Amino acid sequence: MSKTVGAVTAANAGTKLQGKKMAYWSVTSLLAAALTLSGLGQLMKIGGNVDLVANLGYPLYIMQILGTWKLLGVIAVLAPRFPRLKEWTHAGIFFLMTGAAMSHLLDHDYGAGGFNVILPLFYAGLNIASWALRPESRKL
Repeated sequence: MSKTVGAVTAANAGTKLQGKKMAYWSVTSLLAAALTLSGLGQLMKIGGNVDLVANLGYPLYIMQILGTWKLLGVIAVLAPRFPRLKEWTHAGIFFLMTGAAMSHLLDHDYGAGGFNVILPLFYAGLNIASWALRPESRKL
């Protein structure tokens, strides 16, 4: 009977690891897709990005900087190895997204239904989830 219990416990542990891995890649893929689209939109100056930046009073060249950082962040998060770079990248994404939310909040530029504040906070949440679910091979 103990062999059966041990086999069930081992199977449950394997299933939990597989589930965590699937959750990590789901969240990380969604984060990467969102940052890629956002970064490309900023670099190409499409999708209302110019209005968002101009309304906040930032110079338009900030879009090239932010768009480039986002795309480099996607590469760093998805690339294998380099755990220290991933740690810094997750921190940078968190600061970038919470900074965007605070910029809109402090400027009273909430957007329709608070979209301009909620979306960057959602991305920050995805970033936290990706960081928390990362496999051992991606940790320091």
